[in-house]
Amino acid sequence: MAREFIELQLMPTQEDRLRIAVAQTQVSFDPRVNGAAIRAQMREAADAGARLIQFTEGAMSGYPSGPGKQALAGWNVDWEALREELETTAALAADLRLWTIVGSNHPLTPPNRPHNSLYVISDEGALAGRYDKRLLSYTEVTDWYAPGSRFLTFDVDGFRFGCVLCIEIQFPELFVEYARESVDVVLLSTFSRDPMFAIQAQGHAACGAFWLGFSTPSQCSVAAPSGLIEPDGRWVSKAPSDGSSALVIADLDRTSPALSGALEYARPWRARARTGELHQQARVNDPRSADLSRF
Repeated sequence: MAREFIELQLMPTQEDRLRIAVAQTQVSFDPRVNGAAIRAQMREAADAGARLIQFTEGAMSGYPSGPGKQALAGWNVDWEALREELETTAALAADLRLWTIVGSNHPLTPPNRPHNSLYVISDEGALAGRYDKRLLSYTEVTDWYAPGSRFLTFDVDGFRFGCVLCIEIQFPELFVEYARESVDVVLLSTFSRDPMFAIQAQGHAACGAFWLGFSTPSQCSVAAPSGLIEPDGRWVSKAPSDGSSALVIADLDRTSPALSGALEYARPWRARARTGELHQQARVNDPRSADLSRF
């Protein structure tokens, strides 16, 4: 996969704390129903003082998942309604001064299949970027979606964010690349009923020493509810796992004593180690090192 990287230059300011919200909504195939649910949680997040809210994969458009999957070829997406709901949502993001990350299909020129995307809507209501899922499932890449090709980072109040979608959790190299780009938070939005995804998310957060937002729809919460994971791999908070809609509000706090090991020591050390220079200069030319045939 050819590497292409997009970085949104938004002149970030350095802050030590940022309040974010991770959503868990019921997702349908009707963008108008989905849009109403999304905006209700946006208002709740803004009332709680959040600066950013993350929604799940397909949160606005819907996503074919589970038994009796509805293939996109037979799924009559109401693209006009979808666009109107996204525009209304962007207007509310501006009113609330709330960065809004929302999963949706993104139409391409026919007959090309759509992208499976995360729209990044700024607190001014502008479409600041779009992350298109790059590594798809077999069904997605053969029947449903056109894969994307670009990384994406964006900054909010001095915190740098990256995005991944669903099955991309199976590809550690994506998370390593975001760690190389000094991302503070990875937003993982997934429409999955696999409880292993939540366990893998903890591992990626701990290895990368970054926060990880984990957003799932309410109908998948029994397996793995939405929540936020800290840079040491521990859950900050989780939504209920009972199929209900919910919102997790949590603070990213660089000054937290509990995170000093991950942020002050592990993160910079691993960044230096990944360059290879530090270990290369410490390697020795020793015959006992080269000889693999003796104890």
